[in-house]
Amino acid sequence: MNLTVADDFLAESEVLHACVKDLRDADFERATQFKGWTINDVLVHLHFWNGAADLAARDEADFRRLAAEVSDVVREGRLRPFENAAIAERGHALRDIWIDRARDMAARWRDFDPKRRLPWIGPSMSARSSMTARQMEGWAHGFEVFDLLGKKREESDRIRNIVVLGINTFGWSHTVQGLPVPDTIPALVLTAPSGAVWEFGDRAANEIRGEAVDFAAVVTQTRALADTGLAVDGAVARRWMQHAQCFAGPPETPPSKGSRLRFS
Repeated sequence: MNLTVADDFLAESEVLHACVKDLRDADFERATQFKGWTINDVLVHLHFWNGAADLAARDEADFRRLAAEVSDVVREGRLRPFENAAIAERGHALRDIWIDRARDMAARWRDFDPKRRLPWIGPSMSARSSMTARQMEGWAHGFEVFDLLGKKREESDRIRNIVVLGINTFGWSHTVQGLPVPDTIPALVLTAPSGAVWEFGDRAANEIRGEAVDFAAVVTQTRALADTGLAVDGAVARRWMQHAQCFAGPPETPPSKGSRLRFS
């Protein structure tokens, strides 16, 4: 049994690499709409956490030492400086080591048992979940880069992995906000980039309809709900989409309307 999501992670990385490969070094210091992060900041973040996931698979003891250090810096609000201090390269050199690691990881992780348990910051996760998280991060943080450069990303049905992650974190999206978890998840009817229709959940009073890319953008907090074409019916569905968060960490505030749009 192969870990096919490793190919999806690599494909997502290659799409972002193609977007930045011809930039000048100075362009990597341009600020995006995501918390003012530069393109360098984005690639440092992706490279650091790709490396952390790979370390968890290679050396559990070393990973646990890193996890303890990361927990301290997160508690102290120093994660961004910590990531930037851990990786010296910037510009073209950073771009190259980031994509080289992604290619190397994908080649090795394809042979992993998808159910293999790996340590992480907090609970352990399966190799499938770990690699899906890496794909999600590359796709989500790719948004601010494509937006900044005024480019439109060609999407594919590999986004289904991120859609499923968003659905699987329905409970987490409420828990992290200190809200009770509803008994039933809303039904979803989503149109894939290929035109296929993906349906999840049972028919209910709460339903979300629209493009799968829009749903993934909301649960990764890369687009405001109001800036998508999603049709959201029912109180449970509306509450979920207003604070959905498919990633770990403290509660984050989704972007406001019009704050995360592609530059022309």
